[in-house]
Amino acid sequence: MKEYSVLLVDDEEDVVEAIIQKIDWEGMGYSLLGYAKNGLEALEIAEEKQVDVVLTDIKMPYMDGLTLSHKLKELYPSVKIIIFSGFDEFEYAKEAIRLEAEEYMLKPVDSVELSRIFKKVHERLDEEFDEKQNINRLKNYYMESLPILQESFYTSLIEGNVRQEDMERTMLDYQITLPGKLYCVVVLHNSISLSPEGINPVLISMSIRKLAEERLSKNWKACFFTYLGNTVVITQMDKEEDSYRLTDEMETLCRMAKHVCNATITAGIGKTVASLMDLPLSYMGARDAVAYRVIYGRGKAIAVSDINPEEKENRSLNRELLDEERLLDIYRSIRMASKEELFKDIDLYIKNSSLDNPSLQEYQFFLMDLVTNIHKFLLSNQLDAGIIFPKEEDVYQKVQQFNLSELSDWMKRICEKIQVVIQEKRSDKTKSFVKKAVEHVHSHYMDKDLSVEALSFALHVSAAYFSTVFKRETGKSFINYLTDYRMEKALRLLVEEEEKTYIIAESVGYSDPNYFSYAFKKKFGMSPSKYKTSGMKNEAK
Repeated sequence: MKEYSVLLVDDEEDVVEAIIQKIDWEGMGYSLLGYAKNGLEALEIAEEKQVDVVLTDIKMPYMDGLTLSHKLKELYPSVKIIIFSGFDEFEYAKEAIRLEAEEYMLKPVDSVELSRIFKKVHERLDEEFDEKQNINRLKNYYMESLPILQESFYTSLIEGNVRQEDMERTMLDYQITLPGKLYCVVVLHNSISLSPEGINPVLISMSIRKLAEERLSKNWKACFFTYLGNTVVITQMDKEEDSYRLTDEMETLCRMAKHVCNATITAGIGKTVASLMDLPLSYMGARDAVAYRVIYGRGKAIAVSDINPEEKENRSLNRELLDEERLLDIYRSIRMASKEELFKDIDLYIKNSSLDNPSLQEYQFFLMDLVTNIHKFLLSNQLDAGIIFPKEEDVYQKVQQFNLSELSDWMKRICEKIQVVIQEKRSDKTKSFVKKAVEHVHSHYMDKDLSVEALSFALHVSAAYFSTVFKRETGKSFINYLTDYRMEKALRLLVEEEEKTYIIAESVGYSDPNYFSYAFKKKFGMSPSKYKTSGMKNEAK
């Protein structure tokens, strides 16, 4: 029996305890995540863990059950909501129907009836899961949703093989419309080694694609196709800032794919471009971003602009790099692979360089082209060539003396040095990035509107990337860090200032003094007023 997760939400602890005791959760195929005392707590839990079913009361402090249900359905459309309340009011029941809640129950809750409802919800979840996993349906969907002509056109588009003069006519013939002001390519990579046994990886990929189409088609006017084993998405947007929202959308998609399809996918988001002719540049950025999964972890959304947000675009250089396919693996290994993998790619590059019996002139041109490309790579990564090559050394003249074996050794020394410099630079950028975020918290903690979204926008990165980096560097999520810092300030103010609790709450960023008191007690085990009284007593002693 497949197991689904349940979250209970009610501010009456005795009611929750009674429900927990009355139901055989494991026997019915559920795992109990625990319970929250209000809607805000429930949202925090849903953000951290995948929740399948939520049983919630309506009347609660800080955020009621209907508001919670609205937000959950908006963020996680597949979540099942069961509402129970002590109020038999028609408006509540009508709103529950509009929310497509599974059931609206009245307190006190009858264990037999509640068990029946949870059994029915389990059956519905099984049906939805089976529908997504149904092999025959996926095969039919695959045949119906991949018109050969459109697939061929999208592939040619990201490869740069569509001529400008042929674009309009071809799109008209293939019934394709791409009217966006800006475009961005996303690559969805399925980690086959982490796929469940017994299911064809191709069918898993199709399940991922269907899930992506359900999430992205409408809001992003997205086009989907399969290329080199990955699902590729061409998205359209109106403004540059939408790229941050796109990254966050992809982060949610990665989490849903793990839960719904039991698949680990990495979403690589390329650069935003203003012309369909520049889509190859966006695709290359998306592919490079996917490769960074070895650093940032699989199952995440990675935007190429987040990896190096200060990198300046040089389109002519990028177009040349597109033609240097033989060096791309070495470039990617410099950025993210181990030294051993880098050396293997260099050996492979030398072996496949078609230099078995070159003329002297061909060999010299090859060496000059290689050194030029390394210089371009340094430029594209904003690295000073003087750090890698001694300034007094004529590199072009030096390499002319190398045979292939000596050239291989030289490349390994140079590329390893570049790799070390890039890793140090990336580490410095990450630390600087987190330092700016921490400094912002310290100077703006009193701002009640301070949030992950606001701060990530100010730092010009996506909220998903910001959250990942911040937690990795500080050991805390941004919300936990902000809350802890606000509580530290509140502790000091409670002892040092002769102010009312609601004034202190406002001064540390809480617009609702009741919620401030609740958060304070949750962290320190006593109310702010009690802490203040105990602090004054200790001072008097």
